[in-house]
Amino acid sequence: MLAAESKAVGAAAVPVLPLEPVPSWRQVVEPVEPFLRAVAERLAEQVEEFEPEIAAYARYALTNQGKQLRPALVALSAESTGGVNDNLVKVATIIEIVHLATLVHDDVMDEAQIRRRRPTLAAHCGNTISVLVGDCLFAHALQLAASFPTPDICRAVASATKTVCSGEILQTQRQRQFQLSRGEYFRVLKMKTAELFALSCELGAWLSGSTANERAALRGYGMALGTAYQVYDDCLDVFGSEDMAGKSLGTDLTSGKLTLPLIVALERADAPTRGEIERMVAHWKVGQLPRLLALLDQFEAREESSQVIHGFCGDAARALTVLPASDGRGALTALAGFLAQQTDKLGVSA
Repeated sequence: MLAAESKAVGAAAVPVLPLEPVPSWRQVVEPVEPFLRAVAERLAEQVEEFEPEIAAYARYALTNQGKQLRPALVALSAESTGGVNDNLVKVATIIEIVHLATLVHDDVMDEAQIRRRRPTLAAHCGNTISVLVGDCLFAHALQLAASFPTPDICRAVASATKTVCSGEILQTQRQRQFQLSRGEYFRVLKMKTAELFALSCELGAWLSGSTANERAALRGYGMALGTAYQVYDDCLDVFGSEDMAGKSLGTDLTSGKLTLPLIVALERADAPTRGEIERMVAHWKVGQLPRLLALLDQFEAREESSQVIHGFCGDAARALTVLPASDGRGALTALAGFLAQQTDKLGVSA
């Protein structure tokens, strides 16, 4: 039986990773490139399943993929426990549609203008159309999941989608809540981001004939890696550049989201400085960024956040040790190392 709920993964503060350097993302996923191309083609085919009048909106949302991280996790998890088959292409397509639907809605809520180096669907077509297109994408993903002979796939996708949306709601409720703890912050990240990573790994393993222990290990890997990835993305929003990210940055500050760098600074600041940070975030203006960055630097918020990301990457790598040695397991370990390397680049050229 597939897991219906996320299991907690501890935020280990282990700064040293037993991982080898990884030259590039492309090197990590090279073994599954044919699989990723098949998923991209399957996604493009889904446009024809929408009403002709809205097909252009669906195409805009479905054909602006990034690194295809979740499909890569499906394929690499399958390679770690069995092998790739056509059912895995379908399930990777389903998960990617759910992910793309969440991005459509995120961009509406964040008022983001750029996503993957082009205007967001909301900027291109307006908020009303974007919300409805996102809803259609969620429904279409569940329709595809229901086409499997077993209902377990549809149940797992529906449960994960509910968890992701619930995490987004909780994050919205916690905007400008300056007492937000790290534990609550990580709980929300696991729901809104890590859940789809875990689902990708779990279903990739399940459809390749894995054992229950292997599925549990890969789900744990996905939860830890997904949490690390979202902390990294939150740090990118503060310390990165739009050229580096290929999307609008500063949206977390604009919407009053408390991310790890801010939480660290609030933990370490004295009362007057804490009050200054709270006032900036409560009434955010772009011109305040240099002062905020100076305060984050004063309290070593970037360094602390980097250690946390490294810790989660270490958790991910350790979760894989129960699996037999394979190219898939090696690539998953390398992926955790690659994320840790990217983390070390944050703020270096800022």
